[in-house]
Amino acid sequence: MVNVGIVGVTGYAGQELMRILSSHKMVNIVKITSKSYKGESFKNLYGNYSHLNYVCDEEDMEELSKLCDVIFLALPHGLASKKINKDILEKTKIIDLGADFRLKNVDVYEKWYTEHYSKDILKEAVYGLCEINREDIKGKRLIANPGCYTTCSILSLYPLVKEGVVDLNSIIIDAKSGVTGAGRGVGLSNNYCEVNESLKAYKIAKHRHTPEIEQELSLACGKDIVINFTPHLVPMDRGILATCYANLNGNYDYGQIKSIYEKYYGNEYFIRLMEKGEFPETKWVKGSNFVDIGFEIDKRTNRIIVIGAIDNLFKGAAGQAVQNMNLIFGFDEKMGLDYIPIFPA
Repeated sequence: MVNVGIVGVTGYAGQELMRILSSHKMVNIVKITSKSYKGESFKNLYGNYSHLNYVCDEEDMEELSKLCDVIFLALPHGLASKKINKDILEKTKIIDLGADFRLKNVDVYEKWYTEHYSKDILKEAVYGLCEINREDIKGKRLIANPGCYTTCSILSLYPLVKEGVVDLNSIIIDAKSGVTGAGRGVGLSNNYCEVNESLKAYKIAKHRHTPEIEQELSLACGKDIVINFTPHLVPMDRGILATCYANLNGNYDYGQIKSIYEKYYGNEYFIRLMEKGEFPETKWVKGSNFVDIGFEIDKRTNRIIVIGAIDNLFKGAAGQAVQNMNLIFGFDEKMGLDYIPIFPA
């Protein structure tokens, strides 16, 4: 058994962590914290936990590090780097669901986010995209859990970039997310009347997941990649659909491309490769850790169109974090995560 703490439990990602970890057979949740709801019963905030008795405590990282084998940080960007240091890492393992340890270049991080306060441990962080970095994750003590858009986009494109079958200067990612991706905070742009019956692009050419996608795809091919990434907000609770475009470097047929995806993902339990003519839909991954990927080759333009779908709160956040935990501690990677997607929901 591992003793677990969750910091920021009352956000959507924190709540999803609570849902998964509370039924994980190798986990003992010893403490949950919330800045906004300190002292309140968790079941009063989320009625789906009415059978569990947990109280949101005040955050004390020093105390948590002594009590917990692993701490999950479900916090906005800019906070984790203020809380984590070498002393904390000597006592416990950290899985950060925020952005603070994802980007390896601190200058890039500070350009896109804010000042970084733990530069001395940044190099130790492992980018926790399990299907790609599995061996690097095992046994480590600081994991940067990938972003939701990035998880879907990188996994959709990784085999093509790794094998050099696409023009690296031609990559365009058009992605859509449910409203939970914006977090639980109150804001006019997230109100029902503002979101319902509408579809909008946002943070065009400046979304903070852009350098994260570029970093990991650049590592895959050994060259610096610059992409176009445009996110959209759709009026649904959860889910991400990424439609990715790239020019092919040669005259490939469907079977050749499918064999490339099978090479990288054929044995991956949580990646489901679609059959020819079938394409992912967010409703078929909802409430699960699965990534669905399908593609089509446009012979007329010699482009490939790859479509990926995930649940942004599960594989895009909490589920992937638990998958990382399983790898760190040597558990079955599927433990606590082997959910069939929910439908209808």
